[in-house]
Amino acid sequence: MNNPRHITYGEALNEALTQEMKRDESIFVYGLDVADHKRILGTTNNLVETFGKDRCMSMPLSEEALTGFGLGAAISGLKPVMIHIRVEFMLLAMNQLVNMVAAARYGSAGKLAVPFVIRSTIGRGWGQGFQHSKSLQSIFAHIPGLKVVMPTTPHDAKGLTIAALRDNNPVIILEHRWLYWQEGEVPKEAYEVPIGKAIVRREGSDVTVVATSWMGVEARHAAEIMARHGVSVEVIDPRSITPFDEETVIESVKKTKHCVVADYDWAHCGFSAEVAARVSQKCFKALEAPVERVAFPETHCPTTRPLEDEFYPNAKDIIRAIERTLERKPIDLGKETFYSYEKKFKGPF
Repeated sequence: MNNPRHITYGEALNEALTQEMKRDESIFVYGLDVADHKRILGTTNNLVETFGKDRCMSMPLSEEALTGFGLGAAISGLKPVMIHIRVEFMLLAMNQLVNMVAAARYGSAGKLAVPFVIRSTIGRGWGQGFQHSKSLQSIFAHIPGLKVVMPTTPHDAKGLTIAALRDNNPVIILEHRWLYWQEGEVPKEAYEVPIGKAIVRREGSDVTVVATSWMGVEARHAAEIMARHGVSVEVIDPRSITPFDEETVIESVKKTKHCVVADYDWAHCGFSAEVAARVSQKCFKALEAPVERVAFPETHCPTTRPLEDEFYPNAKDIIRAIERTLERKPIDLGKETFYSYEKKFKGPF
């Protein structure tokens, strides 16, 4: 690809929408506040000005109705993009998502295409408490008929969004709020990142770390620290939760013989459990230790920042999990810097 340059994750999302809306007039964007002055953290900038109010519109706060509206538009030949500023709002649309959107193609014996993209923001800022701090990818991934992707880099944010917009199935894109300001190399032209293909972010030989969303940022931080202590960490970003590229993970674990899953969600019945089960089954003879998991504790998220820092795992937790699986003594992390982004984030949203 030509003309790569560094832009933010949010700018990459905006560029994907803009380029695809120019290419395909059937695409339109709607949801709560998509056309207001904040423009969904800047990701819908200039869409109203460029395409008009008929293709980028703010809507009343009625998630069930909005989702049914999107399904109707999709099966009628349009390509709706519905945006939720917080993933919790999607819970109010579960009847439509599970019983209608996910099953429409199956129920029509494949006659109905459902090109419906749903974007939603996940994760912490600070001070959001238990109402606005979730991720929930395992809930959506549990439902046949829904594709679920979690871009971690600006390059993947653009490429996976374009792939979703060109897909004839419903695709849920979960975007961690801290990623919107991360910068990375992104080509100017349109391109697709295949849905269902993981990527090795960092090669290593001692342990495999499978990390979703913001945990991918923390996993690379952990790998850098461990490298200074003689441990080679391979970091894999699944990118897509459903479909899931287990082959890339299994190939890596058979090489390293150790596995840590760092998932941005609760552990019980979550994606980390699914990965651990598959690795344990497919790599049983190769594994030299049980699969370790790093995830949210089994409680709701507190509101104050110190307690939030205890609730959300980071690179330090991944390091300790690596040490457990390799049966290494804990290294002194007193001189290392953690929670660096937490200190920058102004919040509370």
